Amino acid sequence: MSPTSVPSKDLKAATARPRPGRGGRRNPLARFLLRRVLTALLLALGITLVTFVLTNLVPGDPVSANLGQRALGDPAIVAQWRAEHGLDKPLPQQYLLHLQGVLQGDLGMSQQSHRPVLDDLAEAVPATLELAGAAILISIVAGVAFGVIAALRRDRLSDHVLRVISLIGISVPTFWLALTAFYVFFYRLQITPGSGRIDPGMSPPPQVTGLYTIDSALAGQWDVFSSAVGHLVTPALVLALYTIGLLTRFTRSAVLEVLGQDYVRAARAKGLPPRVILFRYVLRSALVPIITVAGLAFGSLLSGTVLVEAIFAWPGVGQYAYKSATTLDLPAVMGVGLVVGGVYLVINLIVDVLYGVIDPRVRLS
Repeated sequence: MSPTSVPSKDLKAATARPRPGRGGRRNPLARFLLRRVLTALLLALGITLVTFVLTNLVPGDPVSANLGQRALGDPAIVAQWRAEHGLDKPLPQQYLLHLQGVLQGDLGMSQQSHRPVLDDLAEAVPATLELAGAAILISIVAGVAFGVIAALRRDRLSDHVLRVISLIGISVPTFWLALTAFYVFFYRLQITPGSGRIDPGMSPPPQVTGLYTIDSALAGQWDVFSSAVGHLVTPALVLALYTIGLLTRFTRSAVLEVLGQDYVRAARAKGLPPRVILFRYVLRSALVPIITVAGLAFGSLLSGTVLVEAIFAWPGVGQYAYKSATTLDLPAVMGVGLVVGGVYLVINLIVDVLYGVIDPRVRLS
């Protein structure tokens, strides 16, 4: 054998590519998610700083907002109040104390309710999650379905009707729609229940998740479940109308773009059933941008329920934030900011995970 010849086994070993997970590259999806988690932690730190700075830049004096005129005339009372709430310290020291409290699960005491802000949010957040969760579920089901129908029936009557409906949903102000729905369906027609989460006189179900629909079903209290669903439907539909219009138009454009791809034409030429082409090829490719819009829409629903909660007397984060802002309750305002920012971070992380599940290119890139 010549010196330059190489045995076949050695040649195969030399030319073989390293297997994924055994060489320098280990599970690209895991590394991708690890980077996202580390980025989320840094962003969470930034959220604490931004909420603290913006809250302290709000014009107004929390002392005058929380103490009466007689108390303001006494410098000793004012100094004592500022010392109790840490307002007598420099802003950098106040931020470090705030950050230390956040890391320990202490968001401070509300200046209005005189309770821990975390306890107040523990009661308000589930109510808003229930409302926004129902709204985004309705939005995804209706918006994606309407968008697919409009794309498959392009330039036909049903397409034009759905586009007009989506335009109305995007254009109509949510607060006006909430007022109109409450007046027409409750006050005039009396076909929907009134304000609140359940009927007056009913006791809330035993708390497990804080969501009345789920907790009442777990407890077998079907009368409370029926009441909770009835009170949830109208505000959820009002809140979902804008997102339905947005997802309908976005889904339509995304599906139309995929329908024009070569691999879809090839699938049709092979004689595959339209249902298989739609669900296996078209929707899977169009879902990535749709998931992005749906995730952002859910975050905006959580942070934009103030007016809807006020009109329907829904005791959620929106009402709590409004009352805290009008009274300059700084710990409560910062707590609400942290919750909303944290929700956006969690949603973005979930969207990144879904990217890897749906799109193989994310796992291989």
